[in-house]
Amino acid sequence: MATTLEARRPGSRLKRRNTLLGLSFILPNFLGFATLTLVPVIVLFYLSFTDWNAFGSAGWVGVENFREMLGDARFWTSLRNTLYYSALHIPLTFAVSLGLALLLNRKLRGVAFFRTAAFFPYVTSIVAIAFVWNALYSPDVGPINHLLRTIGIDDPPGWTTSADWSMPAVVLVSVWRDMGYYMLLFLAGLQTIPTELYEAARMDAANAWQRFWNVTLPCLRPTTFFVTVMLTIGSFKVFDIILVMTNGGPGTSTLVLSQYIYDQGFVENDFGYASSVSVVLFLICISVTVVQFVVNKRRAL
Repeated sequence: MATTLEARRPGSRLKRRNTLLGLSFILPNFLGFATLTLVPVIVLFYLSFTDWNAFGSAGWVGVENFREMLGDARFWTSLRNTLYYSALHIPLTFAVSLGLALLLNRKLRGVAFFRTAAFFPYVTSIVAIAFVWNALYSPDVGPINHLLRTIGIDDPPGWTTSADWSMPAVVLVSVWRDMGYYMLLFLAGLQTIPTELYEAARMDAANAWQRFWNVTLPCLRPTTFFVTVMLTIGSFKVFDIILVMTNGGPGTSTLVLSQYIYDQGFVENDFGYASSVSVVLFLICISVTVVQFVVNKRRAL
């Protein structure tokens, strides 16, 4: 028995060493996640049940913040605007990004330049983007409305100065800004598809649409799922582009949940109520993500 135990010790020692080595790689990332994400989220849930204005101690109020939220017209307006933005932004960005990826996945002259040009807006300062696009959207002197008048539209939209057109205007800028990033993800997925599948489809006399529908889309399923999840979460959390372009206006036509949370916390100093709205946004994002995971898992079976 002693001999057997001695024979097992080197393997156990090696297993313990590999475990400690793996933990040493994970630990720095986990500490960063715990410090910057996990602990703040736990504190957020606690603050959502308190009345706190950033000074003094937080007073426990139970679910009073959530009761107040049910009767808060601005909260419901921001929720509707967030859903409106997401309903436009997600499919448009998905379609444009996939289209660009399909186009730039070919062997074209200068394809590297066009890929860089498509990605460049994503790394450009959001303030610069907002300034340029607000100038383009100017109702009186903007080149967009000037072009529309030239082609015969006498009463072009007011864009960011119009309650009806402000959200579509912001969505168009968001799609233009984000399409390069998701294009790269789709490009990575497209380049993993074996060319033999396309050759077999051509031998079966499949046209371009049939090859796309029966070869490209099924092979892109993991990439499509990841892009959809990231797009959904990003759309529900949209903040910066709206803050610098419209600041929630005109009126409340572009007020979204993230900006409403910001206003309640850093303008009104009502951090307890802002935390409760943040919890609602967090639960919405988690719920939508879980549904997407379940649907994707069922499709994969």
